[in-house]
Amino acid sequence: MNSVLKKYTIQKGAGCVCVMHCSILSLELISITIAKKEMESRTLKFNHVDYLWDEAKAAELGDDQIALLLYRSNLLGTDLRITNYGGGNTSCKVDEKDPLTGEIVEIMYVKGSGGDIGTLDRAGLAGLYVDKLRALKNVYRGIEFEDEMVELFNHCIYDQNSKAPSIDTPLHALLPYKHIDHLHPDAAIAIAASKDGEKIMKEIYGDDFAWIPWQKPGFDLSLQLEEAINKNPNLKGLYLGGHGLFTWADNAYDCYINSLESVEKASAYLGANYGKNRPVFGGQRTESLNKEDRTSQASDIAPILRGLCSSNQLMVGHFSDDERILEFANSFDIDKLAPLGTSCPDHFLRTKIRPLVLDLPKDADLSDSEAIKSKIEHQWIEYREYYNNYYESCKRNNSPAIRDNNPVIIIWPGVGMFSFAKNKQTARVANEFYLNAINVMKGAEAVSEYVALPLQEAFDIEYWLLEEAKLQRMPKEKSLSRKVALISGSGGGIGLEIAKLMVENGACVVLTDIDESRLVEAHKGFKRDTAEYAVMDVTSGNSIKEAFRKASLAFGGVDIIVNNAGIATSKSLKDTEEKDWDLLHNILVKGSFLTAKEGAEILRKQGLGGDIVNIASKNALVSGPNNLGYGSAKAAQVHMTRLLATELGVDGIRVNTVNPDAVIKGSNIWEGGWGEGRAKAYGITVDELPAHYAKRTILNAILEREDIAKAVLVFVDGSLSKSTGNILNVDGGVAAAFVR
Repeated sequence: MNSVLKKYTIQKGAGCVCVMHCSILSLELISITIAKKEMESRTLKFNHVDYLWDEAKAAELGDDQIALLLYRSNLLGTDLRITNYGGGNTSCKVDEKDPLTGEIVEIMYVKGSGGDIGTLDRAGLAGLYVDKLRALKNVYRGIEFEDEMVELFNHCIYDQNSKAPSIDTPLHALLPYKHIDHLHPDAAIAIAASKDGEKIMKEIYGDDFAWIPWQKPGFDLSLQLEEAINKNPNLKGLYLGGHGLFTWADNAYDCYINSLESVEKASAYLGANYGKNRPVFGGQRTESLNKEDRTSQASDIAPILRGLCSSNQLMVGHFSDDERILEFANSFDIDKLAPLGTSCPDHFLRTKIRPLVLDLPKDADLSDSEAIKSKIEHQWIEYREYYNNYYESCKRNNSPAIRDNNPVIIIWPGVGMFSFAKNKQTARVANEFYLNAINVMKGAEAVSEYVALPLQEAFDIEYWLLEEAKLQRMPKEKSLSRKVALISGSGGGIGLEIAKLMVENGACVVLTDIDESRLVEAHKGFKRDTAEYAVMDVTSGNSIKEAFRKASLAFGGVDIIVNNAGIATSKSLKDTEEKDWDLLHNILVKGSFLTAKEGAEILRKQGLGGDIVNIASKNALVSGPNNLGYGSAKAAQVHMTRLLATELGVDGIRVNTVNPDAVIKGSNIWEGGWGEGRAKAYGITVDELPAHYAKRTILNAILEREDIAKAVLVFVDGSLSKSTGNILNVDGGVAAAFVR
């Protein structure tokens, strides 16, 4: 018995047959027969979308329609072929008791503003009175007063813990169905953005779907949807021109199946037409570099692109060389299609209306970054002029001020696609959205002709006052937002603590360490889009270079370099061997030198300034017993800081030192006999070391990893933006280490 029949028998209760009258039993059997025929006509096997419904999981939710709404939404949102991140919205209508009247009323729960159905939870829903939402028709003054309706949604709220209702709320409220999905599948938008979209829709769905021409979302559009349903109550869905798809049913499962079937049919139709009348995107003009060369070229140019895209405000990057992107990037049609812009509002709100197609040979020699920058910089100047003209020619009297005029999407034929935004997640999602746009253009061109939104329509969405209000509600950016930090020796200990604090303050981090197992474990503690890791041996220039290349590929470049990797020995002159001396100076001095050298090259490519922080030691300033090799190496680090600060200041790069005293708890430096050596030097046991170090400080303080991390933070978060070549001691107060 398949899934639909199981649901039916569970709802109707087979065990009740024994007490039914024959007439009722006959009706039941007829109903089951009808349901079975309906199921046989349904597509429960899909080739273009994923069927993920789990009967056991759904049964656990019982008749909780809100829980089933969330379950359905999350399933739909996991498949980017069905809807893009943050795109579309879902709803259900349930009967609940009005807390004021005690009457049973119909309440609609719908995805609130700014949510994502793939991760939607109860807190992301808006709960509103359906009768009040429908009563808004009585006060609607016409399309020129659309925006005032959004404020009235707040008068319809039933659940006081509601997320802010979105502009699409009435599109769900005015439809009579219990469960509704509004989705942005690439296949459906390809048809919606086709010159012959309505005709194609009829070929695919017959009279089961109706077509609503493009219109900005709002109350008037919801009235059009309602009118279409009133004209044909048997509709299974609606196409919104240039926008997306509406589907529905009176239970969560049937709504889910209706959505899958609708997308499946559109996808199958497109699939049958790819390459049928002409090569996809007119055929391939450029051949891609091999994977290794694409990665190399992308990592080398990313800091240059990041610098150009950050002329107004700092941006974080993302790169993809997905084969679908390359198919478009390398095609003859890119010159025709890319300037047209995207069609779906969800797309261009995140990608800007059009990308920048990089005019540079795929195998260009990138060794001279200044020469490359001077060769391509004019394209950014032209793009900014284009965007300024777009704004000036389309702006209204009350339009918000112009936003950043740099491109978000940069396509390099033969290599791949870059995106730049305020953080990694936004950049990655923008990249994914433009891939959605590519899929839409591919489908539309296969069956008809791709049609983008007119520029004025696009502008009115991008600079919509409601969209501006949403942007203004965004949380204030943190002190390290938009910045990328690479931290050596961050697989654990102080380095990992520095990384955690930087992420808490908005940065993206690249964890590096010589021990890959430590890195993998450390990386698990970070959320997606906040951290990458790279195995890095600070004594190897090639290893360091590869780590910075990975940082550039992941985030577009770096802004902060922390030289934290370290090792320690505690030996007298007599006991210090040449290999001890070499090991200490290779890791501490040479490692800092090589990392700073490679990092400075990336910072200079970007032209955005930056920070280098060296984690040295109180021992760089204080002469202690049995500390010749370690103290000398740390002293070299401190003076290297001064020299680098003098040299790199012209590029806006600050270089500073943090000098910790002994951080015993959780610090890797105490491994390998260092603790035993220091205890021996002071004539005490290892267990007595924390108290010993605390007592010798002015503040009688035991130092923690967090104390060192906070000292690094203050150098790089803007608090000391005019400080370079300085030393910040974090030692609880050791008079012998006072530098002034």
